[in-house]
Amino acid sequence: MPFGLRKTLQVDLGELHDEKDKLTSFLNSKLKVNLTYSQNRLSVDSEELSPEDLERAVNKFVYHQNLNRLYWVALEGRTVKINKFKNIKKPEKIRKNPTPPKFAHGF
Repeated sequence: MPFGLRKTLQVDLGELHDEKDKLTSFLNSKLKVNLTYSQNRLSVDSEELSPEDLERAVNKFVYHQNLNRLYWVALEGRTVKINKFKNIKKPEKIRKNPTPPKFAHGF
């Protein structure tokens, strides 16, 4: 690719469209790029940014928002895709201190 040629990278938000503003702000601060939003995708026009760098930044966002148990990030060509894990169940709470049994005092 010739130097100075702008390339368009995309982030497919999947089910994380509600996090669009937070992700945009995060990527702006970390990567110093301008993003545009259209049809559930963020687009980045950059000369220097690689798809792998964008994927790493989106992964950091998912991790910092504590979404990494529900979502995973994949790179598909020039598109970074946020996918939701299938069949996720909420973990059941385990009682650490069960109620002790009541004993009859036979004094």
